[in-house]
Amino acid sequence: MKQATVAFIVGIIFALGLGLSGMTQPQKVIGFLDLSDWDPALLFVMVGAVGFHAIAFPIIRRRTSPLLEKKWHLPKHKDVTWRLILGSALFGVGWGLGGFCPGPALVSIFSADQKVFLFVTMMLVGMVVCILFDKNIASQNKKTL
Repeated sequence: MKQATVAFIVGIIFALGLGLSGMTQPQKVIGFLDLSDWDPALLFVMVGAVGFHAIAFPIIRRRTSPLLEKKWHLPKHKDVTWRLILGSALFGVGWGLGGFCPGPALVSIFSADQKVFLFVTMMLVGMVVCILFDKNIASQNKKTL
């Protein structure tokens, strides 16, 4: 229950940060990507987030475990795969065309804008397709073994 409460509070803080920084507005993201009329707002948000992480993460990692967990759950794989490259490319294309990342899109869903609903719907469809693709690949691999 503690983890769910903390996750909810952190989610609310994240949503407020996205809203206050203007990152729920697709024109901010597209303005960042448009070099002819560049808007540096997203750069400031990124530098703030990366800067905070660069300072806080080493301090937090000095602990033997997280506050609400018995051990750290950090990624073990560092290899670059075709799935990582394809996923990153799809994310970038969706971000550039739609002006949303998943987080800001979910925060923006409360605006009742049809474009946001369409983006979130297509994002969810993409997730389902990915899950089905993974299951299909896994079953194909089992048949060949």
